[in-house]
Amino acid sequence: MHHPNVTLTHITSESHTGQALADVYPHMRGITNLTLESMENLDAIAQDSDFIFIALPHGHAMKVGKALESTPVRIIDLGADYRFNDTKVYEDWYHVPHTHPNAPSVYGLAELNREAIKTAKIIGNAGCYTTASILALAPLVKNKLIQTDSIIIDAKSGTSGAGRSAKLDTHYPEFYDAFKAYGVATHRHTPEIEAALSKLNGSPILLNFTLHLVPMSRGILATSYANLNTGITSGDVNKAFETVYGNEPFVRLLGLGAYPNTKYVRGSNFIDIAWHVDERTGRIIVLSAIDNLVKGAAGQAVQNFNIACGYDETTGLNLIPMYP
Repeated sequence: MHHPNVTLTHITSESHTGQALADVYPHMRGITNLTLESMENLDAIAQDSDFIFIALPHGHAMKVGKALESTPVRIIDLGADYRFNDTKVYEDWYHVPHTHPNAPSVYGLAELNREAIKTAKIIGNAGCYTTASILALAPLVKNKLIQTDSIIIDAKSGTSGAGRSAKLDTHYPEFYDAFKAYGVATHRHTPEIEAALSKLNGSPILLNFTLHLVPMSRGILATSYANLNTGITSGDVNKAFETVYGNEPFVRLLGLGAYPNTKYVRGSNFIDIAWHVDERTGRIIVLSAIDNLVKGAAGQAVQNFNIACGYDETTGLNLIPMYP
């Protein structure tokens, strides 16, 4: 809404068609008078749109992408349908057939795939857990500082990652004052992380990825562990992070020995990263924090949009974290 180069022309909802957006989301009162439309008008929407952002459950975006493949409109998908080059991996983990194989898509993690995003027809926006995890480990994998068969990621998320619909697990009396793991060894973000890190490393990587739900509305804190290769020092690690991210506008390197906190990135497109080297065990522990709804979703989508359009990446994203 605050992007100076954008005119928002359509917004859709199948469950609230015909309602004002501000009636469904009251925080938008006085900001927009847009009315929610049905996607049945997809052809008309595409005719007067340069970009379409898709925020649908997996299995639905590929129908839109396939229908619009021959049109000039470009697509940013916030779901999982266009995150994988290998559609069999998608089918194995998401358990639905991929109906748009060989789509003209690229993986939308801006810091690692900027050049490809610039000209992509379809951008598969990176997921929330994956953004926090991949960016935490990328400098170590890229520079071959760690033993890639030793990677463990332990991540915690607020409940907004589960969506807005009522569910027992995120019902207030159920999740308040509770802390639990879920999706152990089966979570669908696992292959997305492995694919991105394998590409950086030049060889396949398998890792353990364990998630936890914490009683807060938004935010992700990921703790990633790996064994350092022989002879690697704290200085080598510091240099790797500075080299990869030193000029990135949304990556804030807190450095060796610091502690990221979800509260300090809340409502912003920043990712805060810090690392600790355990000389006793020879391991490195990387901590990363993001707002799962901004850098982990909508903010990253706008960042990818800016790259695709040739705008400054920070346009419309100069969001100061909400504190306290």
